[in-house]
Amino acid sequence: MIRCMIPLMFAAALHAQDQPARLTFEVASIKPFKPMEGRGGGGIKPKPAGQGYDAVGVSVRQIISLMYRMPVQHVTGGPSWLDSDLWTVDAKADRAYNVGDLHTMFQNLLADEFKLKFHKDVREGPVYVLTVDKSGSKMKVNTSPQDFEVPMLGGPGGVTIGKRCPMEYLCYRLGDILRNDDRPVIDKTGLSGTYDFTLSFLPDLPPGFDKANLPPDVADRPNIFDALRQQLGLKLEPQKGPVVYYVIDSVEKPEGN
Repeated sequence: MIRCMIPLMFAAALHAQDQPARLTFEVASIKPFKPMEGRGGGGIKPKPAGQGYDAVGVSVRQIISLMYRMPVQHVTGGPSWLDSDLWTVDAKADRAYNVGDLHTMFQNLLADEFKLKFHKDVREGPVYVLTVDKSGSKMKVNTSPQDFEVPMLGGPGGVTIGKRCPMEYLCYRLGDILRNDDRPVIDKTGLSGTYDFTLSFLPDLPPGFDKANLPPDVADRPNIFDALRQQLGLKLEPQKGPVVYYVIDSVEKPEGN
């Protein structure tokens, strides 16, 4: 019996060595957000050179939404503080990592420090499907090295600037822009690179708002659907498809908070 167990133990040890190490930050500070710190809230982005992540004045639901690329309205359940309490997170890695690995680290931080547990609920429902328009993509391919900047930012005059933006992130942001429609955006473009673009569109206006009150250059902008087709060569259409929800089973505030 002992002779049989030794090879099995040796094989198990070799198998354990083959398993990739669980990605975690080397050190992370998590504190309740204090506006008097002199920094604005609502920001979350990788540290320069991919050596960690910073979050300032964000809720746990917002963090989950970004780290899992899930529309915030599809992260459901959980206590009220999941939205009301804001946090500052200073997470440092032991070296530079790509954005995907950093997101995995933050997902593990949510599990370890906030004791986050959730399950997926997939239902058939209304979605938007993003495809390449018959005119072809009008975005510029960007093959430059990862710069760890946010892929889509507001530019001068309320115009959105995309830089090294993958389609996954564009779909995530489009779902956020169109959150009132409650339709996640599914990528069926077949575009696997990263792209530069400028997107100028008329945002949703409150009911009864008179467009005449807008600056002429804003009032004349196309809606988001026409802007995507005319400026990026992409088509966004309503369809039926799988709608994923992340349902919070349990979550806790970090110890000491």
